[in-house]
Amino acid sequence: MARTPRITNQQILEAARQVFLQQGFGASTLEIAQQAGISEASIFKRFSTKEELFFAAMGIPEKPLWVNELESLCGKGNLKENLINICLQIMEFYREVLPLIMMLRSRGNAIAELGSKEPRPMRDVKVLTAFLECEINQDRLRPCDPQIVAHILLGSLMNCVFLEQISSQVSIPTAELPIGTYLNSGDRATEISAFVQSLVDIVWPGIAPSQDQMKGIRD
Repeated sequence: MARTPRITNQQILEAARQVFLQQGFGASTLEIAQQAGISEASIFKRFSTKEELFFAAMGIPEKPLWVNELESLCGKGNLKENLINICLQIMEFYREVLPLIMMLRSRGNAIAELGSKEPRPMRDVKVLTAFLECEINQDRLRPCDPQIVAHILLGSLMNCVFLEQISSQVSIPTAELPIGTYLNSGDRATEISAFVQSLVDIVWPGIAPSQDQMKGIRD
């Protein structure tokens, strides 16, 4: 007797993606199961929660790679370079995720709050705030409000991505910046790198460690 073909996780995710794009997070797992041609119980054998299924289907990682890397960076390496690299990763993450969110909202399908979890932007702020606070405690940053700095960095990155999504030609002010010529080169990867470099350069003088702190680090 021939065995019934086993449906793959990818087929389930494709079905879930179709349903979520049509109905938003409010879509039922029963409808997704019917779309995939399986039982609802089969879904929860592969994905523990509806939230996990949603994130996987929409290509939105529950824990972005930049968060994992940030957790291992506190107190290590060149802090300014670390901030630039992390901001580049955050920028790329938002460039992947924001179009999906905008697509859902354009169809009237807002993403509901997932259980008791905070909205992702606020979780991102908390993660970056904790990192900056760790660096302050190690005298690698001057005393400041780490949450404000996190808001400045993340808000600027998200706003840049948002502008990119709503306009085919995004103009980033570059007056008197030595890298301004690169921003008009047409190379988007170079533009993003230049924008992030400039953003950190602008913020850095206000958070860089003092001379006394630098001496303490060297000693």
